[in-house]
Amino acid sequence: MFIAESDREIQECFPVFKVLRPHLSEETFLPQVRRQQAQGFQVLALKCDGVVKSAAGFRFTEFLAWGKVLYIDDLVTLPEEKKRGYAGQLLDWLITHAQSQKCDGLHLDTGYARHDAHRLYLRKGLQFNCHHLALQFGQVT
Repeated sequence: MFIAESDREIQECFPVFKVLRPHLSEETFLPQVRRQQAQGFQVLALKCDGVVKSAAGFRFTEFLAWGKVLYIDDLVTLPEEKKRGYAGQLLDWLITHAQSQKCDGLHLDTGYARHDAHRLYLRKGLQFNCHHLALQFGQVT
């Protein structure tokens, strides 16, 4: 497991992120990640046999409602690599990292139909405690 920092390491994560975010293109992925890194975004990746199999995008942020939290933007595994425990390993690392950084909690949003992901989150102790609402103003780029 590693934090992707170099251009090459970030680009190696693209196929994994593309699974969850199909609107992404290989050409815009690195510049997008770099812009988000300027806002505190980090990419955690799990590599096996020389290939990134699972990845998470996360950031530390603070809310009046929740205090300091590690927020997971993305957590995804290649479809052919599911059920191998990779996402669980990333989530364990993120929970430990949040605790070591004295966070008040760990948060993420998840799509209603992501039932496999929900089972993982619940096994790891996360709870459903709110609805996330959004008003979209255009296509995500």
